[in-house]
Amino acid sequence: MTTTDQTGATPPGTAPRGTAARLADLADRTRAAEAAEQAAADKQHARGKKTARERIEALLDPGSFTELDALVRHRSTNFGLDKKRIPGDGVVTGFGTVDGRQVCVYSQDFTVFGGSLGEVHGQKITKVMDLALRTGVPLVGISDGGGARIQEGVAGLTQFAEIFRRNVAASGVIPQISLILGPSAGGAVYSPALTDFIVMADGTSNMFITGPDVIRAVTGEDVGFEELGGATTHSTRSGVAHYMASDEDDAIDYVRSLLSYLPQNNLTDPPTFPHEAPLEVTEDDEALDAIVPDSDTQPYDMRTVVEHVLDDGVLLEIQPLYAQNVLIGFGHVEGHPVGVVANQPMAMAGTLDINAAEKAARFVRTCDAFNVPVLTFVDVPGFLPGTDQEWNGIIRRGAKLIYAYAEATVPLVTVITRKAYGGAYIVMGSKQLGADVNLAWPTAQIAVMGAGGAVNILQRGALKTVADAGGDVEAERRRLTAEYEEAIVNPWDAADRGYVDAVIAPSQTRSEITRALRLLRTKRASLPPKKHGNIPL
Repeated sequence: MTTTDQTGATPPGTAPRGTAARLADLADRTRAAEAAEQAAADKQHARGKKTARERIEALLDPGSFTELDALVRHRSTNFGLDKKRIPGDGVVTGFGTVDGRQVCVYSQDFTVFGGSLGEVHGQKITKVMDLALRTGVPLVGISDGGGARIQEGVAGLTQFAEIFRRNVAASGVIPQISLILGPSAGGAVYSPALTDFIVMADGTSNMFITGPDVIRAVTGEDVGFEELGGATTHSTRSGVAHYMASDEDDAIDYVRSLLSYLPQNNLTDPPTFPHEAPLEVTEDDEALDAIVPDSDTQPYDMRTVVEHVLDDGVLLEIQPLYAQNVLIGFGHVEGHPVGVVANQPMAMAGTLDINAAEKAARFVRTCDAFNVPVLTFVDVPGFLPGTDQEWNGIIRRGAKLIYAYAEATVPLVTVITRKAYGGAYIVMGSKQLGADVNLAWPTAQIAVMGAGGAVNILQRGALKTVADAGGDVEAERRRLTAEYEEAIVNPWDAADRGYVDAVIAPSQTRSEITRALRLLRTKRASLPPKKHGNIPL
C-alpha cells in the first residue's frame, strides 16, 4: 500500500511507480478523502443537516452524479492552512440528471473551513458554471458557507466577482436555482440574488450582508440570525426567497419540481407531458359560473379560478408568502408548462402595490426568458394609494410590470374576471401592451374607476342640487351609479372596441385558454435590435 499523509497526499520521495502502484495510489487517495468526509458527516448530521454530497444525491436521479475536481486542494500557506489541505476544498461539484434531464450542480461543504470560499473553492464553482453555460443545462447551487475565507485574503475574495460575472452571463440563458441550506453571508449572498429562484429551509437557512454582531456594534440594533435573515424573513418581508421549505427534503423536492417546468436553456422549449383535456365544458368547469359574488366588495379566492384552468388543478406557487395580493406560479395546460399571474381579491382586495408589481414583473420576465407562456387573471381595483407608496417609488417600480409585459414575446393570454380599473387594468396584460388573446367574463368591469367613485366626481353638482332641494341624495346616488354601471362599468364597451377578443362564460375559461394556447404555440415575435432595454430598476 502506498503511504499517504492525513490529507491523502503522497509524501515527497514516495511517488508510486508502475500502473498497479499508481492505481493503488488513486485508491488510497480516494479512501483518505472518504474517511475524512465520513468524520465530517457525523458532525453535520449532529446539526440536523445533510452533508454536501447527500444533498446532491437527494437532488439528482439515483446513480447519475458525476463528480468533478474531487481531489483538488487549496494552495494557501497563510495562517497554517498548508497543514490542512482537504481534498475538494469544501465544495462538491459535478453534473447528473433530474428526471432524466441533465443539470450541473455544486454544493458547499460546511464541515470544511465552514464552507468558506477560497481561491480554489471559487475556481471549482466557476468551472462547473462554465460547463453549465457551455452545454446549455440548468445550474443548481447549494449554499452552506460563511462567506469569504479570511485566511486567503484577496485571492479568495476575487472569486466572488468571477462567480457573479458568470451568474450574469448565464442569466436568461440557462435556469439558475439557489438552494440555501445553511448560512450565506457577506458577499456570498449576491450570487443567489442573481439567480432565477432562491429556496430556503425554515430554521436552517440564513442570508445577510452584515451579521447580528456587526449590526449591534455599529447601529445598536439587537437582532438575531433568524429575524435578520432567516427563511421566514426573506419569504414574507424582503421577498428575497421564492419558497420557504419546511426542511431540507422539502426544499430539494421543490427544486426538482421547479426544473420540471423549465427548459434546459433559452433555445429549447420546456418539457411537456401527455395530458388529454376535453374542449367541451365539464361539470367541474361549471363551478366557475358561481364563483364571483354579486357584491363587488366581497372577495373570492382567485387560486380556485386558476386551479380550474390548470391540468389536475396543480399550481406550483412562487413566493406564496410575499405580496399575497398577487399570485404567481407554474402549472400545465394540456401538458404544456405555463406561468400564471393573478390578482388575489382575498388580500388587499387585489390592489397592486410596489411589492406585488415587482413580484409579478420579475416572474413575467422569467417566463419570457425561458419560453413559458403567461396566463394573466385580472381582478384589480387599482394601485394602492398613499404617501408610503408614492414616496417609496411606486411610479418607477410599478413601471417594471408594464415593461415586463410589453417586452415579452411568449404567448400571452389574459382573462378579466371582475374589476379592471384605471392604470392597473393597463399593466395587467392588456391588449394594448401586447397580449395575444384577451378574454372577459360578463362580470368584468373595465373602466377608469368604479361606478361609485365616478359618480361622486361626475355628478357632484347633481347630487348637491338634490341635497339643497331636500331630496333623497342616497336614492339619487344609487340611480346614477346604476346608470353609470350600465353604460360604462362592464365588458361590453371594451368588446365593442376590440380591446377584449371575446366575452365568455366563466365555465368556458379552461377550454378557451386551451384553444388559444394551441394556436400560440407557433407564435413568432421579435423586438427591435438593441444592446438591451433600460428597465426602470
